[in-house]
Amino acid sequence: MINLTTEEKLQHFYDLSIEGAQADAQKLIDTHKAALDKMFVEHKEVKNRQAESELKAESDKLKRDFNKEISKEQLLIKRQLSAVTSELRERLFAEVEQKLLEFKKTPAYRDMLFRQVKEALDFAAGDEMTVYLDPSDTHLADAITEEINITGFAPVISKESFQGGMRAVIRSKNILIDNSFTTLMNDEKEKFTLEV
Repeated sequence: MINLTTEEKLQHFYDLSIEGAQADAQKLIDTHKAALDKMFVEHKEVKNRQAESELKAESDKLKRDFNKEISKEQLLIKRQLSAVTSELRERLFAEVEQKLLEFKKTPAYRDMLFRQVKEALDFAAGDEMTVYLDPSDTHLADAITEEINITGFAPVISKESFQGGMRAVIRSKNILIDNSFTTLMNDEKEKFTLEV
C-alpha cells in the first residue's frame, strides 16, 4: 500500500469528487438536453399542426369567399341576361304585333278570317254557334255573312278588342274556339324562350 500524505489524500478525494460531480452534472445535462430535445420536437409538431390547421382554415375561407364572389357575379350576370332577354322579347313581340296590324290590311287576312269562320261552322256541325269578330273588323261582318250564306247566321262584333282573328262559342257543347290574335300572341309569349 502506498502511503499518501494528507495533502495527496485530499487532492485525490477532491479529484474523485470533482469527477463524480462532473459525471453527475453531465448526466443531468444530457437528461435535460434529451428532455428539451423531446419538448422541442413535440413543440415543433404542435406548431406545424397549428400552422397546417390555420393554413387549411384560411384556404377554406378563401375558397368560400371566392365561391361567394363567383355566386354574386353569376347572379348579377343572370339578372343582366334576364333584363336583356326580357327587353329583346318585348321588342320582338312588339314587332310581331306591328306585323299583325299590317297583315290585317291585306286580302290574306280577310281570307284567313273567312276560313276560320267556315272551319268553326263545320266543327259545330249544325249546333247553334256565335261567332265574334274584333271591333276593328266590323267592315268585314257583312262580307262574312254573305260568304257563309246560312240563314240566321251573322257574326257578332265583340265589345272587347282581341286585335284580330275570331272567337266562336258553341254553348250546347260548352266549347270556345279562340283564334284571336290576343290569345295566340299570349300563348306564344308563354312558350317563347330565347336561347343564349
